Amino acid sequence: MGGVTRTTVTVRRTGRDTGLVLVTAAAAWVWLVLHRGGMGSPTTAGDLLAFVGVWTVMMAAMMLPGTAPIASLYARTATAHRAPRVIAFTTGYVLVWAAAGLPAYALAVGADRVAGAHATTGTAVASALFAVNGVYQLSNLKDRCLVKCRSPIGLMLRYASYRGPTRHLRAGAHHGAYCLGCCWSLMLLFAAFGVMNLWAMVGLAAVVAAEKRMPGGYLVARVVGVASLALAVAVFWVPALAPDLTGGGMGGMGMGGTSGPGGGGGMHVV
Repeated sequence: MGGVTRTTVTVRRTGRDTGLVLVTAAAAWVWLVLHRGGMGSPTTAGDLLAFVGVWTVMMAAMMLPGTAPIASLYARTATAHRAPRVIAFTTGYVLVWAAAGLPAYALAVGADRVAGAHATTGTAVASALFAVNGVYQLSNLKDRCLVKCRSPIGLMLRYASYRGPTRHLRAGAHHGAYCLGCCWSLMLLFAAFGVMNLWAMVGLAAVVAAEKRMPGGYLVARVVGVASLALAVAVFWVPALAPDLTGGGMGGMGMGGTSGPGGGGGMHVV
């Protein structure tokens, strides 16, 4: 009976640790859905902060579900004060993705300018983005980063050596860096679909979760890579595949209530 009791307590604590992260992700999704009509077209440099803020919420919604088991595993390396460990670890993880909002903002600015240029330019840029993602998805570097995201036991041993009051934050940031290395090329696709396109978020979040958590995650990465390479060719015949760069359809699928020069539904920056 004693063994059963300890197992029950462990399962409950594990569920609670994972639940903290999943509740945060769910809250982020709810916020994005509720505000989908209130994100207009930023037009000033001051909107960089607004963009990064929304980007951070978006990344929390998309990335935390796949990271929850890792945060829980990290918490289980201690016997007490697990909730603060999970919170600090998750905060460090999200901060890495928040920092990624800076190049994402620059990419959004570039996408808006391309969308306002000749349609052929937008199509060529979209093809290049699909191709970059396709090549990276099939690369050894992608596999190396994905290994760390799927089987982080080695990282847990490294994090055990961290000392100081910021050790949990550092551990989360370190894991976030590997996750960014794994998924950055997927995030490039937002420039084609619309930076705040809700359906693109759902689709890419599903890809990320499948790569990290499904037994066939490596196969998923390769299938997505091949599909992305196919899109790099197909977009010349079907420009609507990259609505934010070519002015194709899908405008109603974006987060913003108004469309920018490219006609996509993303959060445009001009």
